[in-house]
Amino acid sequence: MAAAASASSPVEFLLRRPAPRRRRLPLAGAFFAPTGLAGATLLRAVASLAASLVAGARPPSQRRNVDALARRLALLSAILESILLDTAAAGAFSDAANLCFRELYVVLFRAELLVSYVASAGRAWALLRSPHLAASFRDLDAELAVVLDVLPAASLRLSHDATGLLDLLRAHCRCRAPAQYHDPDEAALRERLMDALRQFDLGQPPDHPSLQSLLADMGISTAASCRAEIDYLEEQILSQEEDTDLPLVGSVLALLRYCLFAVFDPSNAKALRDWPLSGNRQRLLSIGGGDDTSFSVPKEFSCPISLDLMRDPVVASTGQTYDRPSIIQWIEEGHSTCPNSGQTLADHRLVPNRALRSLISQWCGVYGLQYDSPESNEGMAECVAASCSSRAAMEANKATARILVRMLEDGSENVKAVAAKEIRLLAKTGKQNRAFIADLGAIPLLCRLLLSNDWMAQENAEGCLRLIVGVLQNGWTTEAKENAAATLFSLSVVHNFKKLIMNEPGAVEELASMLTKGTSRGKKDAVMALFNLSTHPESSARMLESCAVVALIQSLRNDTVSEEAAGALALLMKQPSIVHLVGSSETVITSLVGLMRRGTPKGKENAVSALYEICRRGGSALVQRVAKIPGLNTVIQTITLNGTKRAKKKASLIVKMCQRSQMPSAMALGSTLTVVDRSLVGNNTLRRAASFGSGELSNPISISVQVP
Repeated sequence: MAAAASASSPVEFLLRRPAPRRRRLPLAGAFFAPTGLAGATLLRAVASLAASLVAGARPPSQRRNVDALARRLALLSAILESILLDTAAAGAFSDAANLCFRELYVVLFRAELLVSYVASAGRAWALLRSPHLAASFRDLDAELAVVLDVLPAASLRLSHDATGLLDLLRAHCRCRAPAQYHDPDEAALRERLMDALRQFDLGQPPDHPSLQSLLADMGISTAASCRAEIDYLEEQILSQEEDTDLPLVGSVLALLRYCLFAVFDPSNAKALRDWPLSGNRQRLLSIGGGDDTSFSVPKEFSCPISLDLMRDPVVASTGQTYDRPSIIQWIEEGHSTCPNSGQTLADHRLVPNRALRSLISQWCGVYGLQYDSPESNEGMAECVAASCSSRAAMEANKATARILVRMLEDGSENVKAVAAKEIRLLAKTGKQNRAFIADLGAIPLLCRLLLSNDWMAQENAEGCLRLIVGVLQNGWTTEAKENAAATLFSLSVVHNFKKLIMNEPGAVEELASMLTKGTSRGKKDAVMALFNLSTHPESSARMLESCAVVALIQSLRNDTVSEEAAGALALLMKQPSIVHLVGSSETVITSLVGLMRRGTPKGKENAVSALYEICRRGGSALVQRVAKIPGLNTVIQTITLNGTKRAKKKASLIVKMCQRSQMPSAMALGSTLTVVDRSLVGNNTLRRAASFGSGELSNPISISVQVP
C-alpha cells in the first residue's frame, strides 16, 4: 500500500485520501452515492450504514437530537431489513427505487458525518454552536422526509408491517416543531457560560465554586480535558467558519485558559507539563528519526539543496522551487547560478509557491505530521489575538497572567517550568497580553529561569524573547520598556544568548530606538546591550541593517552613553561599509576626539580604539581627515603619556598611520611628529620633542615623560 502511494504523484495521492483533520460543519457541500452499486448490493450498504448509526455511541452534546435521529434510523433499519428478507423483490428494483436508495445513502452519510462532528467537537464549542447544530439536525430530518415521500413503496412490495413503519417514520420526520430541536438543558448550560463571561466583562471573575460547577456540567473535570478544550477552540478560530462569532469564541477561550490555573491545582504540574502541544501550537516540523518507515517524503516536496521537506517553498527566477532558507544561503555564499538547472539567476527575487505549500500541508495532515509554515504561524497568532479582543477576554487573560506570575514567583521548579510555557503561549496572542505580563513583573522572573537546570524552563524562558521585544515596542509604561531593555542587557552578557537576541525579529531595532529616543536609564541599558551584542563575530551585518550603527553614531554626542557607543563602534568596524559610514562624518571624528579628551580612562580607550579602526580600515583619505582635526596632537600626547596600556598602544599606531599617509599639507609646513618609543628606553627620564602637524603648528611641543 505504501509503495503504491509513493509511486503516484502527490496530487493523485491526496485526491484519493481523506481530508486533513480540521473539519467544518458537515452538511455543507456536495456528496455522492458510491458508484457501481445497485439492487441488493446498494440496499445492503444503506442498511449497514443505518445500523451502524443506531448502534453507535451517543455524544454528550446534542443528546436530544442524536437520540431522536437514532429512533428514526431504527425504524428505517427495520424497513430495510424487511425489504432484504423479500429476496424476490430484492433482485428486481426499479430505476426509481435505485435512485431513492442512492439518495438515502447520501442522507445517511450526512447523518454519520454530523454525529461524528458532534462527538469529536469540544464541549465548549458544541455549546457555542448549539443553535447551528440543532438547525443541521432539523435539515437532516427534512432531507430524510423528502426521500421517504418519493420512495416507491408499491414497487418494493412492502409488507403490511413495513408499510406501517414507513408511514410512522414519515410522520416522525415531519412532526417536530423547530423549537423541539433545542435542548433546554443545553440552553441553560450555555446561558451559565455566557453569565461567566458577563462577570469577566464587568471586571469581576466568577468565584471558584461556580466555575467548578460549570466545568463539571460541561464534562471538563481535569486539567488535561481543559487543555484539550483550549486546543480545540484555537483550531476553530484558525479555521474561521463564515458564521462563527470569533469574539465570543475568543472570550470562551480566555475563560477556559483562566480556569486551567484557577480551578485546577497548579501545584500538580505534571499533567500540564506533559500535555502535548496541538498541531497549531507546535512551532517546529519534525520529520525523520521516528520509527514509522511506512512512508517517504515525495520528491516533489523535498528541497533540491537540503533534500529535506520544504517548509517555505519559493520559486527562483529560473522557475525552480527551493526551500527559502536553503536558496537564500546559496545566494549569500556568492553563487549566481540556479543549483538545479545551472542557469544564471536573472535576479534574487523569490516568489512564494503557495500551491505547493498547500499540498505539503495536506500531505502532512494525512500522515498526522505537524506542518506550520511561517505565514501560518503568524496567521494563527494574529487570528487568536483578534478573537480575544473583547473586554471579557482581556480581563480573563489579565487574571490568568496574575496566576502565572505568582506561579513563577512562588512555585516549585516544575510549576515554574509550566508557568514559563504558558506565559510564552499567552504572550504570542496579542500585545495586550504581553503588556499585562510585563507590568506584573514577569520578565525578571523569566530571566532567572535561564539559569535553571530544568530544560523545559530554559527553553520557554528563551522563547520569551518575543515577549520582551513586544514590551519594548508596545509597553504601556515607560518603566515596562526600561525593564525590557534592562532584561536584554542582562541576557546579552551570556554569549549563547547574543545570537538568539540578534535573530529575534525587532530586538536590535527596538534597542536602537531606545538608544535614540528613550529615557536616560533606557538609553544606558540599550547601549550596554548593543555593546555586548557587538562582541559577537556575526553582529556587524545585523547592526548595520537594523540602523543600530546610526543610533550608536548619534549617541557619541550624549555624554551618558558616548563611552559605550564608541566601544561598540570600535568592535563593529571590522566591516568596511561600517567604517566608511562612521568615518564619513567629521562630527563623528570630532566627537571621538572630544571623548578622548574628557572621558574616563575606559571611555578614552574606547574612543582611541574607534579612531584607530577608522584609520586602519578606512584608507588614506580618512587618515588624512583624522590628522586635520584641531587639537588632536595634544590629545594624542596626553593619552600616550597617561592612558591605559591599550589606549597608549593604539594612540601610537594612529600617529604612525598618519605619518605614513604623507599628507601634502603637513609636508608643506615641514611639520614633524615624534613618538615615544618605549622599547628604546629603560628607567630613565626622556625629554623629547613631540609635535603633530594639524595644519597650523609653528613650534614643536616639548614634553617630559617619566618611563617606569
